[in-house]
Amino acid sequence: MSIIMAFRQLVNTCSVTLLVFGSDFILERAVKRVLKLRGLVVALFLCLAAFCAVITPLVEINYDIVDYLPAQAPSTVGLDVMDATYDKAVPNVRVMIKDVTIPEGLAYKARLEALPGVDDVNWLDDQADLTVPLETQDKKKVEDWYKNGNALYSLVVGEENQIETIGAIREIIGPDNAMSGSPVETVDAHLSASSDMVKMMSIIIPLVFLILLFTTTSWFEPVLFMLNVGVAILINMGTNLIFGEICFITNTTGAILQLACSMDYAIFLLERFEEFRREGLHPEEAMAQAVLRSAGSIASSGLTTVMGFAALIAMQFLIGPDMGYVLSKGIAISLATTLVFMPCATMFCYKLIDRTSHRSFMPSFHRLARGAVRIKGFVTIGVAVLLIPCYLAQQNIHFVYGASEMTGPDSQIVRERDAINDQFGESNSFAILVPVGSTAKEQALNDELKALPQVSSVLSYVETVGKSIPEGYVPPDQLKLLTAKGYTRLVVSARVPSESQETFQFVETMRDLAQKHYGSQYYMVGVPATIYDMKDTITADSVKVNAISIGAIGLILLLNFQSVSLPVLLLLTIESSIFINIAVPYFTGAHLQYIGYLIISSVQLGATVDYAILFTNRYLELRGKMLRQEAVTETIRSTAGSILTSGGILATAGIVLRFGSSNLIIGQLGVLVARGAILSMVLVLVLLPTLLTQLEWLIKCTSRKISFYTAPKEEIAV
Repeated sequence: MSIIMAFRQLVNTCSVTLLVFGSDFILERAVKRVLKLRGLVVALFLCLAAFCAVITPLVEINYDIVDYLPAQAPSTVGLDVMDATYDKAVPNVRVMIKDVTIPEGLAYKARLEALPGVDDVNWLDDQADLTVPLETQDKKKVEDWYKNGNALYSLVVGEENQIETIGAIREIIGPDNAMSGSPVETVDAHLSASSDMVKMMSIIIPLVFLILLFTTTSWFEPVLFMLNVGVAILINMGTNLIFGEICFITNTTGAILQLACSMDYAIFLLERFEEFRREGLHPEEAMAQAVLRSAGSIASSGLTTVMGFAALIAMQFLIGPDMGYVLSKGIAISLATTLVFMPCATMFCYKLIDRTSHRSFMPSFHRLARGAVRIKGFVTIGVAVLLIPCYLAQQNIHFVYGASEMTGPDSQIVRERDAINDQFGESNSFAILVPVGSTAKEQALNDELKALPQVSSVLSYVETVGKSIPEGYVPPDQLKLLTAKGYTRLVVSARVPSESQETFQFVETMRDLAQKHYGSQYYMVGVPATIYDMKDTITADSVKVNAISIGAIGLILLLNFQSVSLPVLLLLTIESSIFINIAVPYFTGAHLQYIGYLIISSVQLGATVDYAILFTNRYLELRGKMLRQEAVTETIRSTAGSILTSGGILATAGIVLRFGSSNLIIGQLGVLVARGAILSMVLVLVLLPTLLTQLEWLIKCTSRKISFYTAPKEEIAV
């Protein structure tokens, strides 16, 4: 049985082939010329792959997802202004040291201040007079910094050399104390990503190899397939250098998704090669014909995947374009590698493939086909009913937008963050930049901020120095922390988490107060403000990305089938699986990373719509010579192996992402990919048959060049 019959049955792709590859005559001459020079071609590809493997470490990896906010986001603009105005940023790391006296706490503060990369350290001595007994001072203010013998420091850690800086802080405080903050999370993502990548590739390669051993008919074929996709992955990773830097999410998932989504191309090409050899053609001529006959089909299939990934480029949240460019390029490289390198490499080892051939281990799928036909009506009704609660569930999913939950609950970073929060409560810092020149406005804003129940302290010129003291009498070192280059800064510490509905409401309240006194002439920065803007940005991306991916792939299907109704039915099948996939977190009580929600819609559609294309083309072919019942049963039987193989590889990739990565964003994306692949396989084998058989009248009325076999006594219903 052909392992990937999807590509064979793609019809009406001559236009795509001509567009991409030129005329059949030119293509045939080019293919035969490449095969004549196969030694040179193989050497060039292997050298290019080796070169790309060498330069891959030169690709910069960005581990801070905040950097991917669009330039026009309010917090991004504010950060740019603050960086240009002040030498020191807003505090971004909390450090807790247990069981210390006040003198010991001051000594620790001095050691932390002396570290390169630590721009500032705030502690109790900056908020209270330590020469006065603490018992006589404001208890709440004291316990914000020193409680039960535990000291809490607020640090400003610069963006440069954060790994070294966080490591040096760890050396000072030791393993028994704790620290938290966005630089700590960024460093943790940096240190874990490389080891995660090696671990995941070491798992997925043997798993995919085992799948290929089971589904192919030669012990050596899997080696050739893995070599082909390995060359494509290395070239893609090396050529990422043209982007300068890529996100760690893209870097970690890119190779695995490329492997899972492009393996089919090489499998189908080799299947066609073996078919032509069985017809008696010389191996070189058989390979030439295999490339000629499969180029359009492979290009059409790859194009749907490319368009699914390319839709991510339309996102304002720049992780989308980052992944879109890298993954689209990866699929394009996989197509080129399959159609150029793979034929040449096969010519060197086809005899080895022959010598290691074995019988097929794939079942006939007769029982699966009969069972699917029996239950397809019930499944269709079930899916239709299920879509209603799934729609309602999606309106109530608890989405997470920032990086505060990138790591699992058992990780050191979460344990230490919880330890600090348990002792001192959750806290975050903000900075509001306003124009100088109106002390009365600044005093009013300062007082209203202090009156908010969540605010623990405000550091500002009017609060620290006093509105009655002229600037000329303030020490320059202290003055430049508060007032510089036409702006004055209010640094607010608030007892709110980095991300929650309460936090978002607090951000809105602070912005409303600043706007009340300064109109649009203010900037606000801080991790919660950034996450708030991230929420606004990527929520707005949702409809746009889905519309582009559905529209682009729908257009490809329209041209491919020359039918108005068939693209709708195919997209309905895959979109139903996506809809159910995304609703599952609500029913399981889990939160869902909004980044994963946006990405999976395009990835699942682009990667699994080929299953529906395979099934539909095979059904239309058989329906031209069989009755509906016979055609749909035979279609399920003949395509199940191909669909289960392709979907199994994609599901395996998702499972590896889930259990191989310590990053919850990547792990959750893996869950969505694996579950999406399984749902797509099930609905294509059970829901799509019902749509195709029961809506034949619609297909016939809205399609060109499609005819169905009829018999005088054919039953109307299946």
